[in-house]
Amino acid sequence: MAADQPIPYSHKKHVAMGLECAGCHTMPGKGEAATYPAESTCMQCHTSVKKESPAIKLLSKFAEEKKPVPWLRIYKLPEYVWFSHKIHTKDAKCTQCHGDVASKDVLLKEKPIDMNSCMNCHDEHKASNECNLCHNPA
Repeated sequence: MAADQPIPYSHKKHVAMGLECAGCHTMPGKGEAATYPAESTCMQCHTSVKKESPAIKLLSKFAEEKKPVPWLRIYKLPEYVWFSHKIHTKDAKCTQCHGDVASKDVLLKEKPIDMNSCMNCHDEHKASNECNLCHNPA
């Protein structure tokens, strides 16, 4: 089921214009987490592109107020699981977990993120399944 996002966003349209995942979803610092794009990044184009659209007007308001769009997360790992986007995107493509975003207007959860699914993927890619690789020893 699709999350009812505060602003409609089509990955399909944006990818067709040449945008790439890492161009919007940066991985600052050590690259553990991928971010949502800053509203100012979106407004680099949307000050002139579709600026009369109700959705872009709302985006513009968030940007003017320097407030992040309250996007609803599609994937959320438990707090006790450590995950690095930087490590996972080194050898894998974003589409392996997030599906063919270039063909979708609305994103959905493409694959389960339970322990068995992660371990099966690690097996498939010959990555370690040692407990402390993903779980912090406490």
